[in-house]
Amino acid sequence: MSIAKNIKRFQSELPENVTLVAVSKTKPIDDLMEAYDAGQRIFGENKIQEMTEKWNAMPKDIQWHMIGHVQRNKVKYMAEFVNLVHGVDSFKLLKEIDKQAKKHSRVIDCLLQIKIAEEESKFGLSKADASDILTSDSFQNLKHIRVTGLMGMATFTDDMAQVEREFKSLQTYFNTLKTNHPHLEILSMGMSGDYKLAIDCGSTMVRIGSTIFGARNYS
Repeated sequence: MSIAKNIKRFQSELPENVTLVAVSKTKPIDDLMEAYDAGQRIFGENKIQEMTEKWNAMPKDIQWHMIGHVQRNKVKYMAEFVNLVHGVDSFKLLKEIDKQAKKHSRVIDCLLQIKIAEEESKFGLSKADASDILTSDSFQNLKHIRVTGLMGMATFTDDMAQVEREFKSLQTYFNTLKTNHPHLEILSMGMSGDYKLAIDCGSTMVRIGSTIFGARNYS
């Protein structure tokens, strides 16, 4: 099935409250433009340099989401245009995004990445650390970032019961936070292999790559 047909299928299948992020990392601009021409306007990249090159070359009504792990010294390269940073896993990173956004007179939306997976390789804040950030005076002083929700990545496993437990734990935490932080709207969880389960567990944003564009090209 073509990229355009895949986009159209997701547009018709996903609930109205769920946003589709087309994960376009490693894909050529021609592939992204096929998705764009089918109506997709939100693309997710995991390398800032690649995302910047695509931003320069593509239409300016696209929203660019940084979905990978972010090094603080690279934030300045995307601060001019990035719409949402999914993987904020420290207060130091939030401060750097705020600092660089200020230079461009922008407010950059961010998601706090919560570690829900058992894998050591996964990044993320503990729930306690995330709560501490949101209630700290230092956080209140950041005027050029806006934390709009949470992101989580489940363990890479065929055990869907475990994946469901991890998603539900994040949903429960998200709902608890919203009582004191009603501005939190986005719960980003779910990828090509588990997005349907993620939506059942309350996800409002799914990150879909291979199911749209085919297998990734790392050459």
